[in-house]
Amino acid sequence: MFTLSSIGRITTRYMRARARRRSERALLSLPIELRKDIGWPEIVTDAQNGPRICRAP
Repeated sequence: MFTLSSIGRITTRYMRARARRRSERALLSLPIELRKDIGWPEIVTDAQNGPRICRAP
């Protein structure tokens, strides 16, 4: 059974995921040299999910 708190959690999770994807698209639009200069993690292209940011361990 859904309650207002459940809907709020789902909405928050959706908004965070959407913001993350928007940020990733912005990073992907930058040249590789600029991404390296500003220290962003490596961007890996996954055939199934598309480009994603990969954080080094």
